[in-house]
Amino acid sequence: MNLFKRYLPVLDWGKRYDRKTATSDLVAAVVVTIMLIPQSLAYALLAGLPPEVGLYASILPLVAYAVFGTSRALAVGPVAVVSLMTASAVGELAQQGTPEYLGAAIVLAFLSGLMLIAMGLFRLGFLANLLSHPVISGFITASGLLIASSQLKHVLGVPASGHTLYEILLSLTDHLDQVNWITLGIGTLTTAFLFWVRKDLKKRLLGFGLQPFFADVLTKAGPVAAVATTTLLSAAFALGERGVRLVGDIPSGLPMPQLPGFDSQLWMALAGPALLISVIGFVESVSVAQTLAAKKRQRIDPDQELIGLGASNVASAISGGYPVTGGFARSVVNFDAGAATPAAGAFTAVGIAFATLFLTPLLTFLPQATLAATIIVAVLSLVDVGAIKRTYAYSKSDFTAMAATILVTLFLGVEIGVVTGVSLSIALYLYRNSRPHMAIVGVVPGTEHFRNVERHKVVTGDCVLTLRVDESLFFANSRFLEDKIYALVAERPEIEHVVLMCPAVNEIDASALESLEEINHRLSDSGVSFHLSEVKGPVMDRLKKTDFLDHLTGQVFLSQYEALCTLDPLTAHISESRTPKKVAKSNVWVGPEI
Repeated sequence: MNLFKRYLPVLDWGKRYDRKTATSDLVAAVVVTIMLIPQSLAYALLAGLPPEVGLYASILPLVAYAVFGTSRALAVGPVAVVSLMTASAVGELAQQGTPEYLGAAIVLAFLSGLMLIAMGLFRLGFLANLLSHPVISGFITASGLLIASSQLKHVLGVPASGHTLYEILLSLTDHLDQVNWITLGIGTLTTAFLFWVRKDLKKRLLGFGLQPFFADVLTKAGPVAAVATTTLLSAAFALGERGVRLVGDIPSGLPMPQLPGFDSQLWMALAGPALLISVIGFVESVSVAQTLAAKKRQRIDPDQELIGLGASNVASAISGGYPVTGGFARSVVNFDAGAATPAAGAFTAVGIAFATLFLTPLLTFLPQATLAATIIVAVLSLVDVGAIKRTYAYSKSDFTAMAATILVTLFLGVEIGVVTGVSLSIALYLYRNSRPHMAIVGVVPGTEHFRNVERHKVVTGDCVLTLRVDESLFFANSRFLEDKIYALVAERPEIEHVVLMCPAVNEIDASALESLEEINHRLSDSGVSFHLSEVKGPVMDRLKKTDFLDHLTGQVFLSQYEALCTLDPLTAHISESRTPKKVAKSNVWVGPEI
């Protein structure tokens, strides 16, 4: 039974489901449905797919996540970044508007779902930690700019194309003489209206005395109001006959569930993009889910989230949709509206299904410029200039990785941008761990505490060198440790003992163990004893399984102070005094106070 609960979280929260919880979920579902209908249409347009595909991708995936997901507030469906990645991946294999293009997008969702489920079953949720936040932030910022620029053709009413910022801007420039001024007016006014709604409407409604909940609902309904208004104007004034591009006929009804066809060549071509979409979608989704869960002192299971998102993508493919993940804005709305369980997503799916069955004929005269404006307003919130400034001020290496990801995504394409971001994240991790912080330490006078000689006033002896390493030891940094110790010993011929202080060492792998054995051997040849101090229990347990301790020329000390008292009792005695005059007689390194 516990196994079923692990893979079917619905069995856990479902047994406590009551009328009060259902009411909260229904209210949240109404708010999210209002928001999701225009978003689904718009993101399908961004992915180069028929508008109804966005609706299809917002029904069964939500139900699947309600069964398999662990977040109480995450709202799954089409999102901007994944839609852009879908267009980039599928656009290389088929022409937009063709059955082959739609078929490839469905296969992409299916492959992504299978990969996510496999990653969840093998408990690979920790892989998200290998992607640094600056790199992910840079990729999302670049994607936001790329998406916004790609929608300018719909606002201008010109037939532009391109997958990179340079290609898009060049194509727009070449077609500026074909601008449809009515389309431009619709797109500009709609964009301005949506920005106003997002920034000021709620504040004004609250000023008029409206209750916060209703003010929030009306604010979130801004895109629906824009869709309704521009659709009515388009129908009343026959704007389609004046060159305004419309959404056109959207088929009513729901698609029959079916598995995507198997074409080995197509599946192999989409395997790489599917993996990238899976990773980026999971990182975006789990970040949102963890943030919202923390606000209510709840928790999510990253491994089960992989399964939940995988099931959602498989469900999307079966129902004729394309890749989906948890959306930030939508999830925040779901959370703020009071969603108590994943059932809110299932109720939202019912609302979207109702719209797909009965409301799609009303969208025939909807201008594409309106959907483009919806996308532009939504994705520009992803552009975080403040994060770029903060990263630059805090860490130049992180900023370099962030800037590289942004530039590569903008000017070389989304897929290579993702690969660059992932590669830089891993490279930064390995680089930093290959050069761990190491410090020569001395005892703080009058205490048993040891601190960095370059930061504190400490007492050190001549015959004992204590080196603290602030990282686990493994293949990437073991040689760095060797070189550091050899260099320090070569500089100080009076050294008789080297103590490696290990309070931050959580693991020593086989490569690092060989390095320690080599250090012990070479120091022994130089007449220097090698010691360890403050070794953690699990690390010590593994060392005891080897013969390293049998050949160790020195000892393993429980504390560094014990090591100092044993190896250099004179310095230990001098350090016991807090009197500055006595300290001054010892070998004291004076550094800046902190």
